[in-house]
Amino acid sequence: MKHCAFAIGFALILLAQPARADFRSCVRGLAEMARADGVSAATVERATRNLSYDPDIIKSEHSQPEFTTPIWDYIAGLVDDERVADGRAAMRRWGHWLAIAQRRYGVDASIIAAIWGVESNFGKGFGKHPVVQSLAILSCAGGRERYFRSEFVDALKIIDRGDVNPAHFDGSWAGAFGNTQFMPSTFLSMAVDLDGDGHSDLIGSVPDALGSTANFLRRHGYVRGLSWGFEVRLPRDYHGPSGRRNKRPMAYWANRGIVHVDGAPLRGGTRVGLFLPAGPHGPAFLVTRNFDAIYSYNAADSYALAIALLSDRLRGAHGLVTPWPTNDPGLSRAGRREIQALLIRRGYDLDGKIDGILGKKTQAAIADFQARSGMTPNGRACASVLAALKRR
Repeated sequence: MKHCAFAIGFALILLAQPARADFRSCVRGLAEMARADGVSAATVERATRNLSYDPDIIKSEHSQPEFTTPIWDYIAGLVDDERVADGRAAMRRWGHWLAIAQRRYGVDASIIAAIWGVESNFGKGFGKHPVVQSLAILSCAGGRERYFRSEFVDALKIIDRGDVNPAHFDGSWAGAFGNTQFMPSTFLSMAVDLDGDGHSDLIGSVPDALGSTANFLRRHGYVRGLSWGFEVRLPRDYHGPSGRRNKRPMAYWANRGIVHVDGAPLRGGTRVGLFLPAGPHGPAFLVTRNFDAIYSYNAADSYALAIALLSDRLRGAHGLVTPWPTNDPGLSRAGRREIQALLIRRGYDLDGKIDGILGKKTQAAIADFQARSGMTPNGRACASVLAALKRR
């Protein structure tokens, strides 16, 4: 145990000074940490021998869309008719396993499916970044090194246990992987073997991914049979309390003039919080503790709302009633693809991609077009840009 403590201490000294240590030196420290925590030397050597530094990983760490994108753009791209149609088809195909996950863990199947849809577009895209390399980079720079060091070691433990094929161990820039994008530490603590084949596999097994997601939500306080919440209408010039954590009995909010979005009075004794993601002049929601459980999956208000709204649409409920407080709304993925096609037609180099994904080249092309058109060159794919492209 003393040797283990010394090895970890030595590794932390190497890692504590990323500005003075080059990437390879940092990786050597990470390797020492992993070996000290029980990962076999062979796994460590194979996993770390060809790692290279990619500055784009650090750029992604500092520009996460949940915190940098207007919420009306974020929701428009994630909760669109296309994803709803794909989600309903996926729920029909995997209905047997969704029913098992719902019965076993008490989480509504539409919530599980919505997370699957947002995280990997129902298994169509897991991310193309090698998980170990991304975590190594973030362990050495970026501002959250301590957190990512632990995730790096856990990623090597997953490989060492044989739970993932290293050749297919790809995911997001942050190291999340599989159908429902678990971080390595979450996989080790909460992944389940729903299909009963002896392995928890979020990459190759949709049932395991669905069950693991349901288990995560249950472990984070999801209550069987309770909805996430619903849209409401505020009285004119509302200036009262709000905040999803500020849970009060339904009657408390009713006494302040809040009603269902269709005008029906509030009823019941459930404790709920008033969630105003765009302020009092945008859509308003009363949310339960199940909304908080969804939030725990990815700690961003916009993410939790996207999951909640998509789950409603997957169940056949209507979308938002109250418009967002903007005169330039965001676009669905179909609208974004239309923008890309029009930009390519104008000679912009997007590598021929018309995929609705707002990558660097798409954003740069939009910004250039905006500048040439007398618009604010913010690179935003929005209704005004699409209209301008169609006119010119």
